[in-house]
Amino acid sequence: MALKKRENPADLAVEDKLKNLYQLQQLLSEIDNIRILRGELPLEVEDLEDDIEGLKIRIEKNEEEIDSLRSKINELKTKIDLAQEKLRGYKEHLDNVANNREYDLLNKEIEFQNLEIELCQKRIREAQNQEKNREEQHARNMEVLEERTQDLEVKKNELDEIVAETKAEEEKLRDKAKSIELTIEPRLLQGFKRIRKNSRNGLGIVYVQRDACGGCFAKIPPQRQLDVRMRKKIIFCEYCGRILIDPELAGVKPDGSKDEEPKKKRGFRRKKAAAED
Repeated sequence: MALKKRENPADLAVEDKLKNLYQLQQLLSEIDNIRILRGELPLEVEDLEDDIEGLKIRIEKNEEEIDSLRSKINELKTKIDLAQEKLRGYKEHLDNVANNREYDLLNKEIEFQNLEIELCQKRIREAQNQEKNREEQHARNMEVLEERTQDLEVKKNELDEIVAETKAEEEKLRDKAKSIELTIEPRLLQGFKRIRKNSRNGLGIVYVQRDACGGCFAKIPPQRQLDVRMRKKIIFCEYCGRILIDPELAGVKPDGSKDEEPKKKRGFRRKKAAAED
């Protein structure tokens, strides 16, 4: 109730600021857990979409190369037809030559056209082999594209199902987080978000546990722990930079590890006394 009466978040007591930050952290951690539930699916979907886009580009380029090779083959066949036509004309004219010089010239032309035909046939065979390789590659790419498309559909369906299950909960958590953000002064909120972004587990504020930071587990000096318990100012971990609060403010009950030792000693004394009797 006290928070609602205050208009300026900067006027809040440090204890209230820490409470609001920790409450915001809990909500954001729940949102993070929802994202973890989705796992790597969003990234897998994105990777598959990129693969499919790349395959489509390769397929398109391959089809252009096949068309180019087919055009080249047709051009070479046309050259062969023209060479054969010339060859027939030269052979017909060979029977009506007037002298040896003309005869030799015609023979050279016939030889040249035969070589031209052989060269074109060789290039046709090379182009046909290339066309065959491109067609085989095209078939493989189409198979892979079909597989990737099916995988993408499955992954998208899985992701849609998970999103549908968690969407309402996530939106509810986001609305709560936004309302709490309004109770935190912008500079502190910006710093908190920056700390969260730089931490692997997304924790920007943690409570002290077993004399150590709850984020990086580095030991905290006693005087600094006292400052945290006093709740008079914002205390940061010297090692990881996270904001520190005491367990009580975080609503965490102290573990009973320190209370167990005296019980063990008393039990030891009773056993020792019985042994002496």
